[in-house]
Amino acid sequence: MEGAPRTAETGQSIDPTPAGHENCGRRCWREARTLPAPDDPGNGTGDPGAPGKAPDGPGDGLRGSENGLDSPGDGAGGPGGGSGGPGEEPRFRILYVCTGNLCRSPLAERLTRSVLGPCPALQVISAGTRAEPGRQMAERARRVLVRLGGDPGGFVSRRLTPDLLAAADLVLTATTEHRAESVAGHLPAVTRAFTIAEFGALARAVPADAVGRHEDPVRRARALVAEVRALRGLVQVDRPDIPDPYGRSWFAHRAAGRRIAGSLAVPLRLLTRSPASCPCACP
Repeated sequence: MEGAPRTAETGQSIDPTPAGHENCGRRCWREARTLPAPDDPGNGTGDPGAPGKAPDGPGDGLRGSENGLDSPGDGAGGPGGGSGGPGEEPRFRILYVCTGNLCRSPLAERLTRSVLGPCPALQVISAGTRAEPGRQMAERARRVLVRLGGDPGGFVSRRLTPDLLAAADLVLTATTEHRAESVAGHLPAVTRAFTIAEFGALARAVPADAVGRHEDPVRRARALVAEVRALRGLVQVDRPDIPDPYGRSWFAHRAAGRRIAGSLAVPLRLLTRSPASCPCACP
């Protein structure tokens, strides 16, 4: 079809307006890419001074509805307000949390965006429990992010607020302490707050078809959270925390990036692949 959007990988035409994606950007979850394996070449094993430098301009990368919370609490439905108000398309909002919003949560946010693409149905941001608003990512974290395939451009830090927690359908934190602080800031979040590593470990036990059978991205995301929640206490999570690399060595930042990428790999595959394309339940 002349003028129809084409996938970046194959150049093949795709349906520009599939059901449930009428307002999606060029890259939606339908043509999502996968995270590189944490041990792949180019993910931080080489010279730490080699990666490209991100733009230093202002902004938080949240323009319009592209993977950002339009306004906290702007939807009345769903556990985090993600169902949208009257006349609004349903949305699912993911919030990553760490301390300063300079290393771990921005890494997770931008890696997730790199996989999901600018699908407005799935919005992704991050915040810090003690963040100083308006700061860029730590330089070493930015370098690790670039090597893992993410884009730090336009990122600025924000402080965690009860409104952000109330608007989120899924809260993923760097540590159990951050999870506890998030729940304390908005008690209903207790049913949808996990550490990043915990969520990744539990997602490994989720059958692919329990999530992939849903074509709509919001229903798929909600199904994933419901499946993971049901596994709490049934699946052992040995290391639920990801240590803070801020102010530490390049290797500490690289290790944090690898843990984050490894923990998110299975959940993001479940969100973006159908059972037919992932028959092994994404081990």
